[in-house]
Amino acid sequence: GQKVFDLGIFTPPAGIPLSFFLVIACAVGLWFFLNRTNMGRHIFAIGGNPQAARVSGIDVDRVLVYVYAICGFFAGLAALLLAGRTDSGFPLAGVGNELDAIAAVIIGGASFFGGRGTVLGVLAGVLIMGLPRNGLNLNNYIDVLRRRAATRK
Repeated sequence: GQKVFDLGIFTPPAGIPLSFFLVIACAVGLWFFLNRTNMGRHIFAIGGNPQAARVSGIDVDRVLVYVYAICGFFAGLAALLLAGRTDSGFPLAGVGNELDAIAAVIIGGASFFGGRGTVLGVLAGVLIMGLPRNGLNLNNYIDVLRRRAATRK
């Protein structure tokens, strides 16, 4: 059958999923947006101190609408990637990933209180969070640990 992301436009090299290239393209685009545009600078200013940003003339409410729209876009993209990877549209497939996402961002160097962080740092945090879990999954240790936790009292 035809895969979800078989676009016919780009055939990735053997063994590298299309989602990898999509994540890299999004990271480069987001880096450019945050570091080279006025809107990106406004986002960091609002994250650092919303009152000071408002006093300096930044329309905080308008920028926050853009931020939430961008977050919605990336949440939808993540849902599409997960649906493509699992070949299903199960609505609860991403439940529990919220804390992992927050932890990856904090590990990547972003401030919990806003105003600081880099796209490269977030990617590093995602790798630090994801590689050990993927290795445990590939070696079937996750199920072993889950069974042990279920039998402990």
